Amino acid sequence: MFGIMLNILMLRFVQTLGMRNKDEVKRWSSTSKPSLGGITFYLCFLLSFLAYSFITPEAHLFLNIKVLGLLFASTVGFMLGLFDDAYNTKPLVKLISQILAAAILIFSGIYIKIFDIEILNYIVTVLWVVGIMNSINMLDNMDAVSTIVAISVFLTILLKIIYIGDWNNIDIVILLGILAALIGFLFFNWNPSKMFMGDTGSQFIGVLLAAYGISYFINADVASVNNSYSEWKNIISLSLAFLLPFTDTITVFYKRIAAGKSPFVGGKDHTTHHLSYVGLKDRQIALLFAFISLISIAMNFYLMNFVTKLSFPLVLVILLVIFVVFITFFVIANKNKNKSV
Repeated sequence: MFGIMLNILMLRFVQTLGMRNKDEVKRWSSTSKPSLGGITFYLCFLLSFLAYSFITPEAHLFLNIKVLGLLFASTVGFMLGLFDDAYNTKPLVKLISQILAAAILIFSGIYIKIFDIEILNYIVTVLWVVGIMNSINMLDNMDAVSTIVAISVFLTILLKIIYIGDWNNIDIVILLGILAALIGFLFFNWNPSKMFMGDTGSQFIGVLLAAYGISYFINADVASVNNSYSEWKNIISLSLAFLLPFTDTITVFYKRIAAGKSPFVGGKDHTTHHLSYVGLKDRQIALLFAFISLISIAMNFYLMNFVTKLSFPLVLVILLVIFVVFITFFVIANKNKNKSV
């Protein structure tokens, strides 16, 4: 409710900040609308952080380096997006800021731990954080799509924490605050939308998704129900959670590189756009993404909380779902050769 009220105030009193679609090819909508969602996200994030510090003062949040790392890294993402929405920052500045966010996470202890050589872990972490921030930013090209994807990943993690009964985990409060903000924003971002997430929202959400992806998927042994570690289980779980942004990014990169064009230059050649080209309306595309996300949440919840040993039939079913979604979107995108970037 707070998120909805905040968005109403933003729409009423802010008329120019983050206005999009002025000589811009990234957005699918043909009208200029304020990109204010990220401001609401960040304010709800800060309020959740402060609420937990007041409710549980013995937690000493300001002495917890991981919590502070998440706070500062996400703030870098928010500020990067805010400046980009206001001034259209240069790609190099964007990249440096994203690397800085990754470096803060690494320094705070939130980094991928899959190699024995730490420098390799740091490099992979930087690539992961930069990749997710850009992937969510790229997917924010049609009403409600990025919002739905972010909700599905955060909800998957929240359900996992609640199921294992880790009630003292600050992430419960933060995730509840972010989910409330996203759901409140979805009310205004649903087609036809009144506002966009903008880079302010996608960069901020991208940092959080990258950080939580590391903690609850890639390094999932720390939070698993029985502390058992399975690299394959983590990879499958991660692929399910980030299936839609992975599919879109891989498809777009392939198409642009195959066409001899830069994969980093915006265009209307995303999976969402190609679904529209074959006849789906914007709302139908959003509903399709929501349906796939629900399947992902359900399968991930079962996989993370009830499966202690991977069986061949289970892996086959999950991989089949991932394969069908990816191949369907990929084929549709590549059949529309006449639709270029």
